[in-house]
Amino acid sequence: MSANTAIEEGLLLAGGRFNLVVLASRRARQINAYYNELGGGVGHYVPPQVHSLSRKPLTIGFEEIAAEKVVFDYDEA
Repeated sequence: MSANTAIEEGLLLAGGRFNLVVLASRRARQINAYYNELGGGVGHYVPPQVHSLSRKPLTIGFEEIAAEKVVFDYDEA
């Protein structure tokens, strides 16, 4: 899945551009933190939920949203 396809599908699922950007950036930070703590032995963060050819956390976040592995919680916002 290309990044452009993931963004287009994510726009429909997240309910708008702002929600999509906020959700993808939060998830990218979680993915980045997961990779940074891999050697520490403590697992507080969820690993990436999709197989991606990209190594960039933001692109992986968009792909997870498009695959409906991550959803926007309107009560938390």
